[in-house]
Amino acid sequence: MRILAVITGEYGTRHIANVQRFGPPEWAIEVWQAPTRFPLVIDYPEDHLPASFAPADLILSFAEHKGVAELLPDIARLSGAKAVLAPVDSEAWLPRGLARQLRGWLERMGVACVTPKPLCSLTETHYDLTRRQRIAYDDQFIAEFASYFGRPSFQIEIDPQTRAIRSVRVRRDAVCGCARYVAERLAGISADEAEQEAGMLHHHFPCLASMGIDSDYGDTLMHVSGNILRDEVGEQVRPFKQTTYLRPGTLSEDQGD
Repeated sequence: MRILAVITGEYGTRHIANVQRFGPPEWAIEVWQAPTRFPLVIDYPEDHLPASFAPADLILSFAEHKGVAELLPDIARLSGAKAVLAPVDSEAWLPRGLARQLRGWLERMGVACVTPKPLCSLTETHYDLTRRQRIAYDDQFIAEFASYFGRPSFQIEIDPQTRAIRSVRVRRDAVCGCARYVAERLAGISADEAEQEAGMLHHHFPCLASMGIDSDYGDTLMHVSGNILRDEVGEQVRPFKQTTYLRPGTLSEDQGD
């Protein structure tokens, strides 16, 4: 697969570095450093683009400026790309209205486009747009990418005697590398503490999704991203967690009469 990654700053740099390091060796990846200054209205996209791009199948838009999103149809045309991944990890970088327009523009060009919010909600078949809205898609290039990077997926081995994590294999990493970072640090952690520890590690990585309250979620996208990772860990350790039952109105044995 031929990939064109569009970046402007630290967010994109981290993401593409992880993809280059851990993606399949047969992926051919080109990186374009996009401009960071744009007029309020982009009348002439060609003024902000090179004369040509290397041929691509998939565009990864990791830019931190909404002006870049307006260039994506022209980038797709110049590169011949048939699919675009433009995540919404911050509404300042890709507002929901512009994301909706972008999907429409590219659909009319015969180019598949997904705008997962947050990026780590992406799977081979669907992605999240809001807390209650999950969007299905069907595109071979995006699905191939999402089989390696997107919604974190682990295979966790737990010692049934000690209930401690023996090992964690990453089945699908987050695009930024957070899932791999967490997996490398969970060995030895009790099943009872694994979810909380995963959440702390996600925070310490740190996640670069927005820390502002998003109206579609009523929460920060950083927190939403952390919950996705915590839920994946929690689902696997649940059978090994120790459950304490309390009976209302009873006293513990060490309490006096």
